Amino acid sequence: MPSPCLSGKVALITAGGSGFGAGIVRKFMAEGCRVLIWDINASPAHALASFLNSNDESNTSGSSASVSVFIGDVSNLQHWPTALQTCLSEFRKLDILVNNAGVVHISAASETVMEEEVDRMWRVNVKPIYYSARALMPYWRERSEGGVVVNLSSVSAIRPRPRLVWYASSKGAVTAATRGLAAEYAKDNIRYNCIQPVLGETAMVAPVLGGVDTPKDVPFHLPDIGNAACFLASNEAEFLTGVCLDVDGGRSLL
Repeated sequence: MPSPCLSGKVALITAGGSGFGAGIVRKFMAEGCRVLIWDINASPAHALASFLNSNDESNTSGSSASVSVFIGDVSNLQHWPTALQTCLSEFRKLDILVNNAGVVHISAASETVMEEEVDRMWRVNVKPIYYSARALMPYWRERSEGGVVVNLSSVSAIRPRPRLVWYASSKGAVTAATRGLAAEYAKDNIRYNCIQPVLGETAMVAPVLGGVDTPKDVPFHLPDIGNAACFLASNEAEFLTGVCLDVDGGRSLL
């Protein structure tokens, strides 16, 4: 029987307590990865970590948890070195970063979206790509084993729609940054890829639909994202960098 594809790896997953992030955490752990959940909301993050650790059949010694938690704000530069140090203290290394945290404004005419909402999307959706590079590149270069980053973009980056233009713009920046950083850091054995999903079972559903959460309008489930992130982070994708993978059921083709 083959070994799990992330066996022995350590990952830091932002906004890992719920939504896409929780699905990614579950998949990574199922594939043998130890995970540090980074979330701004303590309750769901600790609840998920507790559940996964209590059901972790691979940890027969009971010596240390496979999933730990860091509570912090991805839009605060000062929290990034602390998150890295927490990961090193808990698991002694960091192999994979998943930049999953994101926000969206309520669907509205573009000229009516408040400036503070636009600033918030750039602060949460885009700046962590920059902050993570500042925090992790020196570490990954020093250890000389490389690393992997998977960023969560959106199908909106390539298929921007009316009334969600500023969200699409922020995700377009994520896609562009992913490809640029992939080219820049390939020489250091650091891979950058991103996932461009369509609407899923997350807290973003209601804002995108204009403030109304309508489950029947959600076209797919969280495992799709977890599976894609797992593949891009694994050694099975070691020749892939700069890839922006549409996980959208063909929505971007319409």
